[in-house]
Amino acid sequence: MEKFGYAEKIEKKEVFKGVFGQYLGSGKNMNVMHWNFEDNVSLPAHSHDAEQFGYIIKGGFRVTIDGETQLLKAGDFYFVPSNAEHSFVSVGETEAIDVFSPPKEISM
Repeated sequence: MEKFGYAEKIEKKEVFKGVFGQYLGSGKNMNVMHWNFEDNVSLPAHSHDAEQFGYIIKGGFRVTIDGETQLLKAGDFYFVPSNAEHSFVSVGETEAIDVFSPPKEISM
């Protein structure tokens, strides 16, 4: 586990069309991602064992968690329980941080 990180040293990769991710790091109990979404990009419904907390820095998401949909904007956040089906649609250019616990394997 790195104790400090520097933005200019973290590679940004296109994970899905219009979705760019930066893996910020991992500890024993969590890992963290930084995301940039182009406008109106859909991340299809999926689930995973990890709990997920997300904070929207810029833009927004139409988020569906277990069949409930909410429109969230910068400053809002979401919690996804373990194994809950969830999906996202970006509203404007969107920037967000996600924290996963336990650490989620992320393909980059």
